[in-house]
Amino acid sequence: MDPQEPVIPVQANDENDRQAASDYPPKYIPLQQKGNSALRSIQSLALYLMIGYLIFPSFTILLMVTFIVLIHELGHFLAMKYFKYSDLGMFFIPLLGAYVSGTKREVSQTQSAIILLAGPIPGVIIGAVLYFIDAAYGGLVWWGVSVYTISLLFIFLNLFNLLPIYPLDGGQLLNRVFLDEEGYISRIFILLSIAAMTWFSISLWQKTGSWFYFILLLFPVYLLLRMRSDSQLTNLEKKLEADGYDLNKLYEDLTDEEYWELRKKVIAHHTAFAGITPGPPYEYDLKEDKVMNAIQSLLHRTFWEDMSIPGKILLLLIWIAALASPWLLQLDLSFFRRFG
Repeated sequence: MDPQEPVIPVQANDENDRQAASDYPPKYIPLQQKGNSALRSIQSLALYLMIGYLIFPSFTILLMVTFIVLIHELGHFLAMKYFKYSDLGMFFIPLLGAYVSGTKREVSQTQSAIILLAGPIPGVIIGAVLYFIDAAYGGLVWWGVSVYTISLLFIFLNLFNLLPIYPLDGGQLLNRVFLDEEGYISRIFILLSIAAMTWFSISLWQKTGSWFYFILLLFPVYLLLRMRSDSQLTNLEKKLEADGYDLNKLYEDLTDEEYWELRKKVIAHHTAFAGITPGPPYEYDLKEDKVMNAIQSLLHRTFWEDMSIPGKILLLLIWIAALASPWLLQLDLSFFRRFG
């Protein structure tokens, strides 16, 4: 019998070795470089300015509104960064505004309230300070625009965001702190918000004849599509839990097998992914980013309802005081009547 060399077992020392030993390819992880979010933010800002230039009668006013929106979103951004949100990015939506995105596994009710107020409250304060500076010195001009107009733009745009209409900051605050986000009352509130935005857009469109207000209907259409998507994911989540799937984990902790098996379920139960091949063979699709986001939505997020009754009362008083600030500070409201 010929002598044989000893067989040395091979141990998978890294992720690539483990993946090679599996029938499943690696789960989808998008290539994210540090500059990607910043680049996409700059691109969205450029598009925002380009389209705004075609709509706004004054490029100076466009720049001023953009600056105010930037200050507003920067407040959200810094608050989310302070509370250690990851994958932060600021993106501008032409004609509609901007938003800050980020992810966090454990979310606090108090932190959410602070983040939501960190956008509009500083803007209202800046507007009030500029208003009284102009009242004291009179006739101040910045960028060819009176400080009086700038101050009221700060106040008007930020107070508008505090209205209790979803998905404005005020609507999200009401939904997150005072309503059960997963309950029927929350869904009714969102439907009422959709109805209010639809009525507002159509009324202003008919009154002014400007198609700009008709564009605002994109908000209720988006919310309806999102509600449908969330409903499908909620039903799928219940089914997966009934089938014994463990959804109490981070996306990073999913094995390759768990990713592709959850991917099959998402494709089968979500109309947005009709036509995607679930596998085998397991191959990435052009919509893989969206599939990944749907899978991440299925994984449970820890939400701490840590705000006490006194805390909610204090929050409500701050909110009401901000909305009432034009009357409390005895501001000249003729500027606001132009939008009536």
